Amino acid sequence: MPKISVIIPVYNHAGELKKTLAALRAQTFKDFEIIAVNDGSSDNTSSTLKEFFDVRVIDIPHSGAARARNVGASSAKGEYLIFVDADAKLLPDALKKFLAALEAESRAAFTYSSFYFGWKKFDNLEWSGERLRKNNFIHTTSLIRKDKFPGFDESLQRFQDWDLWLRIVKEGGYGVWIPEALFKIAPRSSGGISKWLPKFAYKLPWFKAVKEYKRAADIIKKKHNLC
Repeated sequence: MPKISVIIPVYNHAGELKKTLAALRAQTFKDFEIIAVNDGSSDNTSSTLKEFFDVRVIDIPHSGAARARNVGASSAKGEYLIFVDADAKLLPDALKKFLAALEAESRAAFTYSSFYFGWKKFDNLEWSGERLRKNNFIHTTSLIRKDKFPGFDESLQRFQDWDLWLRIVKEGGYGVWIPEALFKIAPRSSGGISKWLPKFAYKLPWFKAVKEYKRAADIIKKKHNLC
């Protein structure tokens, strides 16, 4: 049985997917499986996945990333789970360092790291349950103990990862931060973290993206009594 299950939800990411899979093949830690959940892609994702014989592919009707991740997790054989977006590229020692950090802290439920989004480095992410209640600072690409994974809430349109970490914390779990960037994300014109905005933008309440962000954040705050 593999130690780690790497789960990749894929929706029209054929262009970035080859780099993501190549980076996984280049990992110094080798005891892992790759599960790609093709979320009803309409581009050439299917043909791209066929080029990688070592990837287990699950095809589902388009249902969103949360559903795709849950489907992948339900088929995972590993003791640990890591969800890698199709536009994310792990550095060669990423899996090795994620696993070492989590095994060194036996009571932790997950471990996470700094990362790059394009040229910007997301850093200074030291663990704090109280800080997590105020805003999400942990990326979905984190290593989780499978027996601590409660599943993503498929009813949420945004912040499924924030909701996941909050639920794990409610059950007594906590995270361990690796103060090193272990992966990079290629910016896209739409979707996922590609909608990241600089801090000054959130001071513009009339901006459409800011309104959507605050609306989605309010849903999480209400669900977890954070207001």
